[in-house]
Amino acid sequence: MTVLVTGAAGFVGSTLCDALLMSGPVRGVDIFTPYYSRALKEGNLESLRTDPNFSLVEADLAESPLEEALEGVEVVFHLAGQPGVRPSWGREFQNYVRQNVFATQRLLEACLAVGTVKKLVYASSSSVYGDAESYPTAETLAPRPVSPYGVTKLAGEHLCELYRTNFGLQTASLRLFTVYGPRQRPDMGFSRLLNAALDGDTFTLYGDGRQTRDFTYVEDVVRAMIACARSPWCGVANVGGGSRIDMRSVISIVQALTGPISIVHESPAKGDVRDTAADIGVAQSAFGYAPSMKLADGMRVMFEALRHQRAVSA
Repeated sequence: MTVLVTGAAGFVGSTLCDALLMSGPVRGVDIFTPYYSRALKEGNLESLRTDPNFSLVEADLAESPLEEALEGVEVVFHLAGQPGVRPSWGREFQNYVRQNVFATQRLLEACLAVGTVKKLVYASSSSVYGDAESYPTAETLAPRPVSPYGVTKLAGEHLCELYRTNFGLQTASLRLFTVYGPRQRPDMGFSRLLNAALDGDTFTLYGDGRQTRDFTYVEDVVRAMIACARSPWCGVANVGGGSRIDMRSVISIVQALTGPISIVHESPAKGDVRDTAADIGVAQSAFGYAPSMKLADGMRVMFEALRHQRAVSA
């Protein structure tokens, strides 16, 4: 079975490609947007490029012809998109619409055109919920995003469902809750925190530190995606890590690994929700999802991976 992974050079995308190569050929697509360093993305691809069963196409899903990349592909994992809540306001919004909405619609059209795609798994986000009415949050609650980014991820979900109900293209949207682990994007909280610790720099904490997140280890996310793709289930499901914790406690866990970190407090950013927590009942029953990594253990793995990366690069 040949699979296609969009956003293959990214944090989750490259980790997913690593896992998929154990079962057969993998084709990747990435545009290498300047959201963060291309060098980091090339580092994510380093081991993949040595595998003869992996190939990469550099293409813009919103513009490039896609049929050739999809030829013979049976499963598509759609992880490409413009990330980040805080930068999605103002003039940048047009880029989020292009990369998260228009690109998704073009990919869905191309999947129909080639006729071989049996399933598309879309990486959505817990940002679609906004400030949810209850926790843990179930998929039955009405999504109410509080950021432009969340709006575009929800639009992608709706597009997937439209192509499923109107054209029979089997789709599943997985709402990922704050993914962390080795290769995490440099703008994300854990990456900033660990780098601040290693560099002796200050860490900017937005808000009072009492805000909570349901942190999900990247390899748990990868297992969820693969299990979902292999199942007949279609729809929307939460993928959380069962590690809901406030940021003050996260900082304490990291300081136990690294030593003291200087913290600078800033006001909460527009679009940042106060809390997240996933009800994963749908994913458990639909494709057997169960997170396995405890937060303290996952942070230790992430810390050691970052130290190793720095030592190799030195």
